[in-house]
Amino acid sequence: MITAAPLPHPPRTHWRSMRPDDLPAVLDIAARVHPAYPEGPAVFTERLALCPAGCLVLDPGTGPEGYVLSHPWRAAAPPALDRALGALPARPDCWYLHDIALLPHVRGRGAAADALTILAGRATQSGLPNLALIATGSAAAYWLRAGFTPIDQPDAAAILASYDPKALLMTRAVQPG
Repeated sequence: MITAAPLPHPPRTHWRSMRPDDLPAVLDIAARVHPAYPEGPAVFTERLALCPAGCLVLDPGTGPEGYVLSHPWRAAAPPALDRALGALPARPDCWYLHDIALLPHVRGRGAAADALTILAGRATQSGLPNLALIATGSAAAYWLRAGFTPIDQPDAAAILASYDPKALLMTRAVQPG
């Protein structure tokens, strides 16, 4: 099991490990932030069960205001939208950011950057050199600024289409250059 490693610098935001009792609030945030990308409760429950260290909640003490779902994976075969994983791969090659959602009033305060720092730590601890994600909608611009670059994986075209026609598979080194 992957445990939480110390952060290289104090976070500006209040990320903590997700708990099962957070799931109703997390599902509410998902429905509000990502209505075009719906995923059922089973997806959230499974991700939390498979990789608790990769599931985070942004909580300043007043309840969840955002969340992250992430886990070790293989970049060439990203998970489809609203599909169970079944198990984590025996030989992952990246730490995969499946989903991040922040309520509008907490955006622009460094929460996403802090989450990436935490995930980079998880990746490093797991011996994984890269982070990977699927950028949807207009989010690609943010991920480009965060050091991610699109990668071409023709075998992933159908999976990308399960998100949206403009979805991009992106990756970056754990320690961006």
